[in-house]
Formats: sequence, C-alpha cells, structure tokens
Amino acid sequence: MKVSVVSRSGKELVKGGLDFSDSATVADLQEAIHRRTRKFYPSRQRLTLPLQPGSKEKPIVLNYKKSLEDYCHGNLDHLTVVFKDLGPQVSYRTLFFFEYLGPLILYPIFYYFPVYQYFGYKEERVILPVQTYALYYWCFHYFKRIMETFFVHRFSHATSPLSNVFRNCAYYWSFGAYIAYYVNHPLYTPVSDLQMKIGFAFGLLCQVSNFYCHLMLRNLRSPDGNGGYQIPRGFLFNIVTCANYTTEIYQWLGFNIATQTVAGYIFLVVAAAIMTNWALAKHRRLKKLFDGKDGRPKYPRRWVILPPFL
Repeated sequence: MKVSVVSRSGKELVKGGLDFSDSATVADLQEAIHRRTRKFYPSRQRLTLPLQPGSKEKPIVLNYKKSLEDYCHGNLDHLTVVFKDLGPQVSYRTLFFFEYLGPLILYPIFYYFPVYQYFGYKEERVILPVQTYALYYWCFHYFKRIMETFFVHRFSHATSPLSNVFRNCAYYWSFGAYIAYYVNHPLYTPVSDLQMKIGFAFGLLCQVSNFYCHLMLRNLRSPDGNGGYQIPRGFLFNIVTCANYTTEIYQWLGFNIATQTVAGYIFLVVAAAIMTNWALAKHRRLKKLFDGKDGRPKYPRRWVILPPFL
C-alpha cells in the first residue's frame, strides 16, 4: 500500500510517499513520518482524510490504533492523508505538575517570609489563626492536585501543546500570588471565628468529595486512558453531570467564606466560568452520544454543574 502524506495546502510532506504492508496501522504511519522528518514525532502529528473542495464537514481524524485499511474505502493500493503539525507537545502530567507547583510554592512565601517589607510595611507582622489555617488548606489542595495528577488521573490524550504550559502557569501562578498577598497581608481583617470554621469545614468536605469524584472518573477508563465515553454513575454523579467541577467550585467557595478577600472571590468567579464552559460541552457531548437510539442508553436528566442554577 502506498500512502501519500500532504499538508493542508496540498504540498507533499514525504517525497514519493510511504510503502506499507496490508497489516500496517496508523501508528506505523506516524512512526514512518517521524523517521523521515525527525521533527514531527507522533504526538505532534494530526492525520486526517482529505475533504472534497468546498466541503464544510469536519475531517475524519485517523485513530493511531486502527489499521490503514480501515480508511481506504475500497482502494487498498493507495491512501492519501492530510498532515497538520500540532507544534511542540508535553505530557499532561508535566503540564499539570508545573501549573500546580507554582501556587504550592508561592503561597507559603507570603506567609513565612517578610515580603511585605518590600511593599512599604515596616511594622512587625502578627500572624492570625485564619492565615495559618488558610495556608494549610491551600497547600493541602495543591498537593492533592499534584498527587492526583501522577496517581489518579487517566488521560485520554497523551499530550498537550507546549504553549499551554505557559498559559496555564500564568493563570495559576498569578492568581496564587494575588490571593496569597491579600490573605497574608499585615492589614488583613479576619472574619468571625464561627464563619472561619464553617468555611473551612465546608471546603474540606468538598475537597474530600472532589477526590472521590476523581476516583470514580478514573475507574471509567482503562490504565492506558482508553475506554471511550461512559455515563458516570454513583455519588454526586447521580444528580450532576460534572460533579468533579461542582465540588471544585464549592471547595473554593468554602475557602473564600473563611478568608473573605476580593482576590479570592475574583478567582472563584473566573474558575467557575471556565469550568462551566467545560461542563456544558461535556454535558452536550454525553447527551448526544447517549441518545437512546439504536440500543444506546439514554443519558439521564441531570444538573450540569451548579444545582439548582445550572
């Protein structure tokens, strides 16, 4: 079988094409492209079938596990695929590790070190109990996230664009420093003792619930990250499609009830908006996949992310 690899403009990427046996897979094709080009390793490649000129349909993306014959549509002698360079890639574990490491390091700096002297505050700083509890809460959260990244999460996509590392780190690191600055500020005014206890207790309950949600989602995938989409069931997933996002939002609500800063609430609103978009997309996808037709189960009626509002 002869495989021609062309760019989206129609230019041939590998001169003369590539020859394969009838049993070759898409993964074999990706490895062959890598050997011929060196720059484009498999996770950097996106291979699709060509579309007819003027077509508005989405191109079919080749699955690396499938045979090349599956995409030949009767012509077993020749196959043309369209190549797109996805750019430099990193593993999702690398991405998540660095985005969570920043807040885990930055927050304690504002608590332990005299950084406020550089902002003009020369008086001796008195550390309040709520600031100490907030430090423990914050560090526990991000340490949990890092541990989940390496030992709990199973990723359906192996890699992410390198540019996402800089974007995500800018988001997490800047908000981490922003919140830490105000919660640990020498002029910080604490909430009542009762409000602090309610906030942290509620937040910790949500953190534990969030961890349990991640364990449930983990069990929907095989160790290699595959398994396809399934209807999550049990615990909060019986009433909310994205219970993991719900508990994530509410655990930050608990933190803000206990600490009460404008910076913290801004972070809560921004994070909730981002996760709501993710939840809406996932909810639509699951309802489309599980439509109750042709023997497929019908997706049950559930809240999307934030009962009783959404």
